[in-house]
Amino acid sequence: MSDTVQEIKDKLSIVEVVSPYVKLTKAGKNYKGLSPFNKEKTPSFFVSPDRGTYYCFSSGQGGDMFSFIEKMEGVDFKGALKILAEKAGVTLAYSKGQSEKYDRLREAMARAEAFYKEKLTKEGEAYTYALSRGLTGETISSWGLGYAPDSWRDLFEHLTHLGFTVEELLSSGLIKEADQKRGTYYDRFRNRLMFPIKDAAGRTVAFTGRALSKDDQAKYLNSPETPLFKKSQILFAMDRAKDAIRERGFTLLVEGQFDLILMHQIGFRNTVALSGTALSSEHLALLKRYSDNLMLALDADRAGLQASLKNAYEALRAGMRVKAVRLPQGFDPADLAQKTPQDLVRRIKEAEPIIEFVLSVLIRDEKDQHKLVLSVEKTVLPLITVIPSALEREHFLNVVARTIGVSVESVRTSLPKGEVYEEKKEAVLKKEDTTREEILAAALTLYPDSELAKHIDTEYSQTIGTSLRETAVPERALFEVSTLLGEAPQEHDLDDVLYALKRSHVTKELEEATNALRRAEGEKNHKAIEDALKRCKEISLTLANLSRT
Repeated sequence: MSDTVQEIKDKLSIVEVVSPYVKLTKAGKNYKGLSPFNKEKTPSFFVSPDRGTYYCFSSGQGGDMFSFIEKMEGVDFKGALKILAEKAGVTLAYSKGQSEKYDRLREAMARAEAFYKEKLTKEGEAYTYALSRGLTGETISSWGLGYAPDSWRDLFEHLTHLGFTVEELLSSGLIKEADQKRGTYYDRFRNRLMFPIKDAAGRTVAFTGRALSKDDQAKYLNSPETPLFKKSQILFAMDRAKDAIRERGFTLLVEGQFDLILMHQIGFRNTVALSGTALSSEHLALLKRYSDNLMLALDADRAGLQASLKNAYEALRAGMRVKAVRLPQGFDPADLAQKTPQDLVRRIKEAEPIIEFVLSVLIRDEKDQHKLVLSVEKTVLPLITVIPSALEREHFLNVVARTIGVSVESVRTSLPKGEVYEEKKEAVLKKEDTTREEILAAALTLYPDSELAKHIDTEYSQTIGTSLRETAVPERALFEVSTLLGEAPQEHDLDDVLYALKRSHVTKELEEATNALRRAEGEKNHKAIEDALKRCKEISLTLANLSRT
């Protein structure tokens, strides 16, 4: 595998890989452009053809061509490998077995999709029903909607005729077994309007079927979990929505295929939908690739509110900022998108932070003040507890206190115990500025034989007593320094950094010497006091005589 990766890197430059997604312009040895991860007006995205890396200062993301494709296309490493191999003209040597099995299942799903699409005729009940729900003919075609005939074995017979085995069709979830003893099989979906569900790379992995008969007990029927389809990993329409999510800066989450398709039809292409499950950690990780902002537009009934609360809790805990759209009672997003799209647009613009949204719903539904306070404690405070930002938590504590007429301190002491957010080390590191050592080490890496490098080596070793030559340097620092110094740095370009480093180092030494003096005075050790005083004076003199070299 490592040989294949290197072969791809040898045949492709990172500029070739990034250019279809970002308009790049030359910036010294590097290239720069607007971030593909955030909306911005000033370029903060840099690419180094020499190192084959990129770094986005606005989002703190960096990596090589593979990680870039993973983020842009919403695929894992294997998916990125396949995309880049095709672009480079490199043949991937797959081992038989597992990969061959997956390819067969994907082919079966593609054939099933084509079968359902062929059966959806404009004269048929399924097409008429889709139109009645507000979908246009163009939308029906674009989204690949289909029809599962009202028969028991049409798809089964069609696919077995094409050479697919019973085991493959069972594994794909397209058929069911009626009687194990007799070996009787039948189609899972019958007399339903069919919606193909695709993974983030745009490959069909499952279906949702909407019943056309009023007698059918299950209004919606989803494919079961299969090797291709994991409900906790798939968001309906993510393959279409990811670019719009980046552009708009937020994800709009709905429940159900009609809700989603109608939202796209009226222009909200940043909409995705759940497939009969709550938001999972895998869903959230996928969403955060494109934006940290999530807007919930779920049904306004009690079930919809409960779903919003659960999804909001998980999203807040994952570090996302969450808002909710206020829908009128008895209406879902599909209703408004079909009947009053302008009203829906207004409601989305007026979406509230989830804490304020839930508070307003509780106040609307609960007139008894005591019960309201208890509902807020049970429903709202757990949401505040998992908000990562201390400032945001404090803001919403004040909002709750004002709303229910109690003190902020009483709200604070009522926060659920044991769930208080502890900021992870990685998050802290991500927010830190580049250190002086990283700047100097980056200069040594970028310009190893320059007069600047020799100057840094001399000054750093005299001050610290070690070398920076073997220090690992983050991409962020390499791009910062190369942008700052250009292609021909001068010997004294980083003297301000060296001076600040020296001053910091000597100040720390003085602090340690002062602490030693205090300990000696506490112990009444006259010899130690004399030595510590002498050391403090020496360091103070050094500090006073420091120059910018």
